[in-house]
Amino acid sequence: MKQPLLSADRRTFLKSGGAIAAGLLAQTTLPAEASRTLPALPSNPRTVAAMPTRNLGKTGYKVGIFSLGGQASIERANNFDVAVPIIERALDLGVNYIDTSSIYGGPERWSEQYVGRVMKTRRNEAFLATKTKERTRDGSLRMIEKSLQLLNTDHVDLWQLHDIGLPEDVDAIFAKGGAMEALVEMQEQKVVRYLGVTGHYRPDALIDAINRHPFDCILMALNAADSHIHSFTDQLLPLVVEKQMGIIGMKVPARGRLLASWTPPSLDAQRHSWEGSAIATRSGVMNMRDAMRFTLSHPVSTVIIGCDTIAQLEENVKIARDFTPLSQTQMATLNELAAPVAQQSLFFRFTDRSKG
Repeated sequence: MKQPLLSADRRTFLKSGGAIAAGLLAQTTLPAEASRTLPALPSNPRTVAAMPTRNLGKTGYKVGIFSLGGQASIERANNFDVAVPIIERALDLGVNYIDTSSIYGGPERWSEQYVGRVMKTRRNEAFLATKTKERTRDGSLRMIEKSLQLLNTDHVDLWQLHDIGLPEDVDAIFAKGGAMEALVEMQEQKVVRYLGVTGHYRPDALIDAINRHPFDCILMALNAADSHIHSFTDQLLPLVVEKQMGIIGMKVPARGRLLASWTPPSLDAQRHSWEGSAIATRSGVMNMRDAMRFTLSHPVSTVIIGCDTIAQLEENVKIARDFTPLSQTQMATLNELAAPVAQQSLFFRFTDRSKG
């Protein structure tokens, strides 16, 4: 007979902080034993033949250099028929790291739903990462409880503080009753294996966060336009390398805005999207191969990229399989090439943070 995910002691422990609603606890039907022991790290037997691998920092995990992001088709509403086959195919191709978040796909958390559909039968093949954007302990505990349900698992391999952009974010998560308490508690309870932090807005806040706690991993924006505006490469990357963190690169093609094949949406459509904070009026300047090679030529562990189609996924895996590092001269050339489209390729650094 299946028992609740949380043991009686753990239910009391969590509820003492007002974190978990009784309804959520009642809906959870995963084994209580998982609160005491974590299984071995996931292992996809196809990864080594599929692409180069790198160390995910000090975690001991060998991650393929291309990983599947939980956005694009994998966050769109009612998209099971498209999203689930992409995730299945990624595992078939040797991808061994899947990224998602409690906010991808809106309140319904479509991304976690799609990933969870696959994890129900293939959990041991993928290092699974999700995130909380809540800044409080109680809010974050609610997030992880729901994440576990949607992802059809009793643990996640990496739980991350999502979108740390301003000093106020850091102060909030490290305050009494802040989200950091939830992360540490869930790691101690063996609900999560490793802890991480993510961001793409400004490097200063992330620097502050990783100096306050020894996070295992960091998910950071790093693409060919990075050095032109609030550079993470110059200001943040040396520190995370020094700390031997697992480094996951994101925003590699900037949702396509860096790519010559991309056609800008209408101005009206852009203005009504959070991505419209940096209006794009032209196509990008390079292909996906150059965009991926640029980021992978830095000391990152892997890159996460969302895919709209299986064809895109297969192309990205092939680029990873054939990867050779760029020379410093080649990297400088791509960096210069990206200069005219830097603002649209770094749109995430122009959002109005006062709107939350």
